[in-house]
Amino acid sequence: MTTGEARNLPALLQGLHDEGYSGTVRVSGSPGGTIHLRDGLIGAVETPGAPAATSVLLTPGRIDDETWLAACAAERDTERLGAYLVAAGLVGAAELEIVCTASVFDAAFAMAIGPPGGWTLGDPEPTLLAGPGVEPRRLTEETTRRIVRLSGPWGAPGELARIRPAPVPDAGLRRGLSDRHRSVLTTVNGRRTARDMAFTLGRGLYAIMLDLTRLEAQGLIRWETGVVSDGRPSTAPRVLPGRGPSDEPVAATTPAAPAGKAAPLPRRTRGGASRPGDSQAHEAQARDDRARDDRAREGPVREGAPGQQPVAGPVEGPAEASDALAAGTTGGHGG
Repeated sequence: MTTGEARNLPALLQGLHDEGYSGTVRVSGSPGGTIHLRDGLIGAVETPGAPAATSVLLTPGRIDDETWLAACAAERDTERLGAYLVAAGLVGAAELEIVCTASVFDAAFAMAIGPPGGWTLGDPEPTLLAGPGVEPRRLTEETTRRIVRLSGPWGAPGELARIRPAPVPDAGLRRGLSDRHRSVLTTVNGRRTARDMAFTLGRGLYAIMLDLTRLEAQGLIRWETGVVSDGRPSTAPRVLPGRGPSDEPVAATTPAAPAGKAAPLPRRTRGGASRPGDSQAHEAQARDDRARDDRAREGPVREGAPGQQPVAGPVEGPAEASDALAAGTTGGHGG
């Protein structure tokens, strides 16, 4: 069967099964992985998204590192390594088959919840195999069941796999927890994903995700939280000092101040800077003060001849209006 004839990966595996194919199928994507087939049956699946059978045996200490290295040195053929472990009494035959078969289903699940990719066929590669192997149809059905089982309020299982749950205070003191749930709870710290916990504990990704949903239902952990924005900018009105709710300057609705009124104190913006227009207003006020002093020395204000301007200087109303307008133009910098 050629890679171009299959419409998807399950169809490809089923076609290879019908042909009795032995070799590898390398799947791209995230996380992607390698599927090992022997006579059409799936004997192993390796992916960065889930622990392999060797990790399940070594991480919890079922087989220590030194013993494993010694076994690998004594039996260099990886496909016969399982038989050697059983013969040496390091693991039971049934236990080894369960571990290897479980890793096939778990790795297939981890690959299925990620973005799909393409595939290429290759020659057989040595690996630790799961007994007689798993039929592709059985693997597809179980993977579908797991995806449906872990679909919930958080969305698809792929979304749940990215969540970094956080512990609830004093959750570890809760009585009645099983050792399995308690071990998962000890790895929850708000930074680890389900995949991180699976590699830390040497357990399947699907089992870890299932336990996390149960711990969350019991109120022992909480999903990552944060303020969710709907993507719209804030529409709350911003009313600055000296401006009305209609965004019009105060000077447009307030009559000019009468002559002789003291100039307003300088207005300050955050950071200590004066508002634009303050310096011009104070200069105008200073000129008015000097003009009043001169008129006081010269006597009462006299009207000039027809067509002449009065002796007095300019009034203060326009100066205050100018200051208010300048303050109104700073709306983009207000708090």
